[in-house]
Amino acid sequence: MIIFELGVEDLADTRFAISPINETVLSLRVLREPGLYALHLPWRRSVLDRLDGADAALLTSLVGPDRGIPDFLTPRPTSFAATFDDELADVRRTPPELVRRDVLAVYPPGPLPDALRDVTADDRHVERLRDAIGDLLRRYWELAIRPSWPRIRLVLEADMTYRARQLAVGGARLLFADMHPNLRWSDGLLHVDRMIGRHRVAASGRGLLLVPSVFAHQPAPPVGPDEPPSLVYPARGVATLWAPTPAADAGALAALLGAPRAQVLSLLGEPLPTVEIARRLAVTPSAVSQHLRVLHATGLVTRTRDGRHVLYRRSDLGDRLTAPAAVPARR
Repeated sequence: MIIFELGVEDLADTRFAISPINETVLSLRVLREPGLYALHLPWRRSVLDRLDGADAALLTSLVGPDRGIPDFLTPRPTSFAATFDDELADVRRTPPELVRRDVLAVYPPGPLPDALRDVTADDRHVERLRDAIGDLLRRYWELAIRPSWPRIRLVLEADMTYRARQLAVGGARLLFADMHPNLRWSDGLLHVDRMIGRHRVAASGRGLLLVPSVFAHQPAPPVGPDEPPSLVYPARGVATLWAPTPAADAGALAALLGAPRAQVLSLLGEPLPTVEIARRLAVTPSAVSQHLRVLHATGLVTRTRDGRHVLYRRSDLGDRLTAPAAVPARR
């Protein structure tokens, strides 16, 4: 059991943060033990189909027999929404002695996987291993997490909104009431049950940092009592994360944008100039220009100059809004 001692000032300084590198690293448990994460199985299948075998071996070796992960790979967020690159830079700066300590802590006292054997060598070899892990995490982020990051972030932000309201309405007791069965709040103490090891973390005016995660299966407090108080916890709404996006309805799109703008947007799967859009819709270029200004201002189309012409095309947001619907052009 791990216990947080939280005073009034600490509760007043309770903050939330989003951590892309935490999500990236915690997702490795899904690759290693799919049985614990049935909701993520569609995502896991799609990732393994594209992941190099050697990369997969090193990535899964970072998860120990007890599902532990070297602590240096999940640095404490220093801002509300740091970028992946900023957090990866923190990982790359980890001193070799901490890399060695954290990896060996995940594999006590059994043999190390072949991919991690260099951690027992001199500092130069450990630094080389650390850098190789950093390079691999960047490739893995690009392949496995970044394409889904907008959806993941929406789930995390929705959870934080809900938790902030719970704190405002019912204080700490309501905040932690349904966060996870392993959490208990009583008399200024937050108990984290079913943890390996036992220690107390005295916040002492440092506040509490809460980090929701779609890949966490249980609360994850700091590994030592001297570290700043923080808690990674399972986010709400994970069941909706990989649900297929409903197909766009052409009639609903027209009702949202108006039929003329919906028709313009439907044509812009390829770059087109104003005059060509007007020709296809049998309307005047000035009418098309008015619609394009609105669509561009709302981020639904992009534009680029090609000689004397400005070419318009749907943005990623516009593609998501229209696919796979098609609005028939006027005859």
